[in-house]
Amino acid sequence: MSTLELEIGGMTCASCANRIEKKLNRLDGVEASVNYATEKAHVVTTLDPARIIEEVEKTGYTAHLPEPEQPTEAPVDLELLGLRQRLIGSIVLSLPVIILAMVPALQFNNWQWLSLTLAAPVVTWGAWPFHQATWTNLRHGAATMDTLISVGTLSAFTWSLYALFFGHAGMPGMKHGFNFTNTDAAGSIYLEVAAGVTMFVLAGRYFEKRAKRQAGAALRALMGLGAKDVTVIRGDAEVLIAIEDLRVGEEFVVRPGEKIATDGVVVRGSSAVDMSMLTGESMPVEITEGDPVTGATLNAGGRLVVRATKVGADTALAQMAQLVEDAQSGKAPVQRLADRVAGVFVPVVIVIAIATLVTWLALGYDASAAFAAAVAVLIIACPCALGLATPTALLVGTGRGAQLGILIKGPEILESTRRVDTIVLDKTGTVTTGRMTLSDVVLAHGVSREDLLRLAGSLEHSSEHPIAQAIAAGAAAEVSLIEPEGFANVEGLGVQGVVDGHAVVVGREALLSDWSQPLGADLAEAKARFEAEGKTVVAAGWDGQARGLFVVSDQIKATSGEAISSLRKLGLEPVLLTGDNQAVASQVAGEVGISEVHAEVLPADKMHVIAELQSRGKVVAMVGDGVNDAPALAQADLGLAMGTGTDVAIEAADITLVRGDLRSSADAIRLSRKTLATIKTNLFWAFAYNVAAIPLAALGLLNPMIAGAAMAFSSVFVVSNSLRLRTFKAAKGS
Repeated sequence: MSTLELEIGGMTCASCANRIEKKLNRLDGVEASVNYATEKAHVVTTLDPARIIEEVEKTGYTAHLPEPEQPTEAPVDLELLGLRQRLIGSIVLSLPVIILAMVPALQFNNWQWLSLTLAAPVVTWGAWPFHQATWTNLRHGAATMDTLISVGTLSAFTWSLYALFFGHAGMPGMKHGFNFTNTDAAGSIYLEVAAGVTMFVLAGRYFEKRAKRQAGAALRALMGLGAKDVTVIRGDAEVLIAIEDLRVGEEFVVRPGEKIATDGVVVRGSSAVDMSMLTGESMPVEITEGDPVTGATLNAGGRLVVRATKVGADTALAQMAQLVEDAQSGKAPVQRLADRVAGVFVPVVIVIAIATLVTWLALGYDASAAFAAAVAVLIIACPCALGLATPTALLVGTGRGAQLGILIKGPEILESTRRVDTIVLDKTGTVTTGRMTLSDVVLAHGVSREDLLRLAGSLEHSSEHPIAQAIAAGAAAEVSLIEPEGFANVEGLGVQGVVDGHAVVVGREALLSDWSQPLGADLAEAKARFEAEGKTVVAAGWDGQARGLFVVSDQIKATSGEAISSLRKLGLEPVLLTGDNQAVASQVAGEVGISEVHAEVLPADKMHVIAELQSRGKVVAMVGDGVNDAPALAQADLGLAMGTGTDVAIEAADITLVRGDLRSSADAIRLSRKTLATIKTNLFWAFAYNVAAIPLAALGLLNPMIAGAAMAFSSVFVVSNSLRLRTFKAAKGS
């Protein structure tokens, strides 16, 4: 199976997207989803792309694979320019027709012939895109929104021609051919309807298309953040090359004020890096040799030499853009109902229009009134609003999220954010900074500080755990470390191995007890004292005895308390989850305002804590950043991964928070809920509009021209409502 993203051309309403989707899904080995708002098809298939494109073209539309290099600026849209020209021309020609028809005081002898002269170009040239699409779809045995507009405007125009040239059946003056002077006939013409509806629908289509382009602006801006060229070091020379020619492992120069070309590691120099364009974080981050840097961020300080570690599609920026694009091409469950309705909408409306005409005539009403009601039914109906309700809100919401460093993986995630009532927070790296430092060393009687640091520090140096790294770093600052033998990690408890001929154990008190190395009274007392202060204590021993303690501390993030308060305002109950001891966990929880704490939880058991909360009827979100958080993130109803964490955690989560600020978790949930609310508002009005408008039109209570204006407005309203998400603001400072 392979995944294709196809750009689809020629779609004019949601029923077009529905037709293409149905056609593709009838093929064996194809699973397709077509998005009207993004004008793209997401296809999972075993077939050749050419076969898929051929099938789309058979349906009457165009399809092609996207260009290898995605545009960073919106290209000139010839269709939009064409719509604009037709709209301007139609406005100039239609307004006099409408004014003459609706203001009797302005009418003069034979004014209706001037109206015909002005309306004819509007109905033919102005409405040509609708007629062309109608004919194309008719040849493929289909009807779309364009069919309704084309049939409605041509019917009004044809009726007007008949009324002008022949008058009504049974009217006087019709025995001798054309009727150029019959003003009674002129009272039944609908030229203002034919011209006005064309003008209003063109206006709606133009503003809808322009708004759809604005909705995609955030993604284009994100993709345009990257550098276009880079200065690489080759030999003793600095050479300027295109970014596409940069390779992994090459070293490149970043001068003050320049963008960092791609993801890499600093090999020389130090500086402050402005990451606001990716994360929204206004404060520059200090970096030096050995620190990782992200492509597209801005070097705000000194000269840097960076070794490229990722290029092209593998960079953080490219992956962010891909996540956003994937989310925008997906479909929320609530959209599927709208798609099903749009799929049968046009044929049903045509049937209703015919039934309206027949019913009015059967009840003895004038043919002109019956015709007007039928045309109003054709024109008032609007599946476009239904088709745009979900994807435009999703397009704008996910794009705005990307600008704020919030990556929402897919539309189905939005529903989860609405239902969540409990949020579980991993302590280290989420509530706290995760940067552990060695603050104290406690020695057992008769043990030298040098021996404790050398033996325990050497063993911890082989572990990747943050606490182990803090101990190793503190030890390396004072003594020389050596390579241990037989190193083994005892998950959730500590490490063991042989260092310089000694069997060394470093970890929790329970691990030392398993090795018959209980803490003496002095060490036990010191351990209790430090833990009461909210610090983490690690014991070390060798050759059958406990030899000392390492005291490690982690700072609470300055914004964590504010974040917890914001989460509570959203109706979420925070829960702290950590592998640290109960005293440390309680200390941290007390400082940030969390009442429920699960401490001393082994990595493998974090998932079980989530499951236990769910068994109590809770709908649980989980925020974490480590490898050992991945199972819990996957188990949670909503997983949020700190982008500062590991790739495994980010892959397992539903939402990625590019920044390491816990406040962004509250922003993510607020934005997701607001996007979902916008979708539901759009769908409500789209459904309500059609449910109310079609019966009103069938009862003759709507002038066809007013119906056309209302139809155009419904689509513009839905898109404009979605565009309001562009104004979403993160919490102050987050």
